[in-house]
This record gives sequence, structure tokens and C-alpha cells, in this order.
Amino acid sequence: MVVNKKVKEDVILVTQEGLDELKQELKMIREDKRPDAVKRLQTARDMGDLSENSEYSNAKLDLEFIDERIGELESKLKKAKVVVKSTTKKTVGIGSKVLVAVAGKGITYQIVGEGEAEPKEKKVSHNSPLGEALMGSKEGDKVQVKAPAGKIEYTIKDIK
Repeated sequence: MVVNKKVKEDVILVTQEGLDELKQELKMIREDKRPDAVKRLQTARDMGDLSENSEYSNAKLDLEFIDERIGELESKLKKAKVVVKSTTKKTVGIGSKVLVAVAGKGITYQIVGEGEAEPKEKKVSHNSPLGEALMGSKEGDKVQVKAPAGKIEYTIKDIK
């Protein structure tokens, strides 16, 4: 007997800030980059022999890349679900800014959706090893994260 189960569509969890950034990037690409790429392709096409026209080949590849990025962004926006940080709980969730102590230093991380992670900006995905360890934790909790150099212990000092 085959059971027909409804497949739940993938959902991408994002903060409101992350959703706004995705929308802004899509708008900029549609209104600025794509029209410029189309003009560049037309100009290169007008140069003549396309078989030996490297400018035409490059412009065509650039336009394909831009169109792929538009498709990716549209797909992410369709699947995006904004996670609102609860102001009543003092537990780590998506959108939280978490001050942790590690090796005697204080570092603030922001927990974000999977498409928003920017390690250089201390934005970590909720499903990264550090994000998973921090999710649901409270002030004063200690969490351990496996790293190539061994386990690293983080103490949660503050949650905003």
C-alpha cells in the first residue's frame, strides 16, 4: 500500500532585515544590472562576427549569470518565512544578538537564517554548528561546539 503524503515545501527562515536585503538586491539587479547587461550584449552583437567576438561571449555569460541570480532570489523570496524574535523570552532564537565569552574574550554574534550568514560580520546561521549550539540557550548557559582544534566552550553573557 502506497501512502500519499503531502510534501511540505521548503521554507527558508530569515530575519526581517534579511528579507529586506533580498528584496533590495533583486530590485537592484532587475533595475540596474540586467538592463546594463542587455545593452552590453546588444552592443557586442552589433560588432559583427559572433564566432570570434569575445565581448559578445562575455556579455552573454554575464547576462546568464544575472538571470540565474534573479531566479535564485525569486525562489528564496517565495520560500522565505520571517522569524520574529520574541521579546518576552530570554532564550536565543533567530534574530537574537548573543554576547558570549570564549577564551576570555567577549564576542557578539547575531543568529540569522541560513541565507543570511556572514561570518566576517559575526552573523551565524541558526543551523551552523555554533548557531545550533546557541539556539534555545539562556543567559549563563555554557555550550560546546566541535571545531577542528577540539571542543570550544562558549558562555552566554547577554541576549538581545
